[in-house]
Amino acid sequence: MAGDAKLSRNEALVLDALRGDTAPQTAYQLLDRLRGDGLKAPLQIYRALRSLSDRHLVHRLESLNAFVACAHGHGEAEPCRHAAAFAICERCGCVAELPAGDLDRHIETLASSGRFAVHSALVEIRGLCGTCVTATDA
Repeated sequence: MAGDAKLSRNEALVLDALRGDTAPQTAYQLLDRLRGDGLKAPLQIYRALRSLSDRHLVHRLESLNAFVACAHGHGEAEPCRHAAAFAICERCGCVAELPAGDLDRHIETLASSGRFAVHSALVEIRGLCGTCVTATDA
């Protein structure tokens, strides 16, 4: 899908819902949230998520089977093509997209050594967030 293609109504609704929430959302949570906007079927949500994911505007957290909006400040016309890293707190469930720095370069180097073409890369790091670490220390 072309990066400069405009978002459909359903894609815009799903992306706005994800951007308006700090917690990852499952497809069914999004469906419940967007029923009032006319989205009635899971397939509508899944199609929108697939399109948004293809444009790198949302990320799917495999271990949570949930989605988050990309935290990088790019618009719909300029899709993000970076590797993403997420910190997932095992206690409170908060998720933060981390600055990935040189992760793209390292992944490309690893992939090219195996003659592999990378389409996307997502790293999930599990542990405790700062708030939960502080609560544990107290």
